[in-house]
Amino acid sequence: MRRDLALPAPPPAERHDWQTLKTLFPYLWQWRGRVILALVCLVGAKLANVAVPIVFKQIVDGFAPAKPAQAVLITPLALIAAYGVLRFGVALFTELRELLFTRVTQRAVRTIALQVFEHLHALSLRFHLERQTGGLTRDIERGTRAIGTLISYTIFSVLPTIVEVALVLGILAAHYEPSFALIAALTLVVYVAYTIVLSNWRVHLRREVNELDSAASTRAIDSLLNYETVKYFNNEAWEKARYDQQMQKWEAAQIKSQISLSWLNLGQSSIIAAGVTLLMWRAAVGVTEGSMTVGDIVLVNALLIQLYIPLNFLGVLYREIRQALTDIERMFALLKENREIRDAPDARDLDAGPCTVRFENVSFAYEPRRPILHDVSFEIPAGGTLAVVGHSGSGKSTLARLLFRFYDVGGGAIRINGHDIRQLTQASLRAAIGIVPQDTVLFNDTLEYNIRYGRPTASFEEVKEAARAAHLADFIERLPEGYNTRVGERGLKLSGGEKQRVAIARALLKNPPILIFDEATSALDSKTEKAIQAELDQAAVGRTTLIIAHRLSTVMNADEIVVLDAGRIVERGTHRSLLERGGAYAQMWALQQQEDRNGQLASV
Repeated sequence: MRRDLALPAPPPAERHDWQTLKTLFPYLWQWRGRVILALVCLVGAKLANVAVPIVFKQIVDGFAPAKPAQAVLITPLALIAAYGVLRFGVALFTELRELLFTRVTQRAVRTIALQVFEHLHALSLRFHLERQTGGLTRDIERGTRAIGTLISYTIFSVLPTIVEVALVLGILAAHYEPSFALIAALTLVVYVAYTIVLSNWRVHLRREVNELDSAASTRAIDSLLNYETVKYFNNEAWEKARYDQQMQKWEAAQIKSQISLSWLNLGQSSIIAAGVTLLMWRAAVGVTEGSMTVGDIVLVNALLIQLYIPLNFLGVLYREIRQALTDIERMFALLKENREIRDAPDARDLDAGPCTVRFENVSFAYEPRRPILHDVSFEIPAGGTLAVVGHSGSGKSTLARLLFRFYDVGGGAIRINGHDIRQLTQASLRAAIGIVPQDTVLFNDTLEYNIRYGRPTASFEEVKEAARAAHLADFIERLPEGYNTRVGERGLKLSGGEKQRVAIARALLKNPPILIFDEATSALDSKTEKAIQAELDQAAVGRTTLIIAHRLSTVMNADEIVVLDAGRIVERGTHRSLLERGGAYAQMWALQQQEDRNGQLASV
């Protein structure tokens, strides 16, 4: 049986609910003035809400036949006015609370989302090569939404519910027999206990739904990102079947979750119904015996309704908060993800100006059992050009990743102007390096945006000049929308050569002291390659340049050429000296010359 390679990520470690709330608290306390005023309005709204049935009882008793006519005319009218004021007061305090706290909630959501986004960019390349984009984006989406839910429900629902329940129990205890408060309190305890036990049991079902939802999203996005590959192999039905296989699991988990929710709701309703029935029976007995008025039974009934609503909502709140905590687990786990590459505590900025790059006995392995580089040493003097050539898999592109410090070396050191790059800030290091990668991936935006990305503060004229230097301007000007032409997802609306010229323009616009050309002309035709090669040679003047190449015709003018084989330097020298030596480089040169001649004959 085929094993699926896109397995969902393992669930995060268990997280205590109080720890989550403790994590959120500092984000709220930054706005302590608004929080305190909102809490004052919250208490005011609940006091007014509980006072409403008390005033209503007085109105009912005021119309009782035994009352004098004057009292019937005056007292109930005044109480009716008070009743209206209290009703409006509930709405007023509630809306004031919402207005005061809206900025707090939204700012907390924004701040945490930005922290997660920033942290993801700070994680190593290793993490991003192993991640599943679809599942990750769903985790962040659910997590940010859950933060707002958690804050809103905790501050605006749980606390008001506690205040209201306490007020109702206090009124019952103060004005009626102890049995009234006792029955209400017992109903509350049983209800809360039942809700907590069953909701905790349902957490693993919710987590399973989330896991399967993320896995399904991962499959869908992965398939859509590889749209062309799916079409090439006519595998639409296969992709649909794989997606449906995951959705079937999600469907089954959702059904189980809903069944458990129905049992929870039925149990809660049974407990509430039993408590309300007992309290109404006690009130009816009191009216029959003459110890309570009609107004009292109206008051008890109204208080029971006000007790019932928060209690019923408390169950919903607990479920939603538990679900929000479950949803937020993954996003908080992302913040705990280890940053493999960190700035040293005493890291310094790389000084502006020319740069000398030196690899000193560098060894590296992506995994312990898979060594890539072995004791590699070379130096690129300031303003000099060094080319690294070799067969695929020899470790050439790894050199660029190490220089950018996407990974730290396993042995040896990489130095710029004598400074170990591990002692430099990553921001200043990467600001000093420009790269034209072999596989250019563009943003789904305009050509202008993608070129300007090399230096976002550049003027439009500077963008156009970089495009001209990359032999891209004529192509752009022929387009109906010119520089405003959108390039599509990952730049798929452009050819490979056009994308690579955008990457060249972007690197030229950045204008760094160090340049890396990683197979920079591999996607270009021979004519365009020769034209752009001249521009690259010109761009390299005065800059420290590392050329990683498979086509040896692009490195002939390098000051030094290093030949890598299985992660080791096997030859080094100029183009002429390496050809005269008749070693590995000369063999590669002869082979490529033969391939070029065969290609020319085939095109005739």
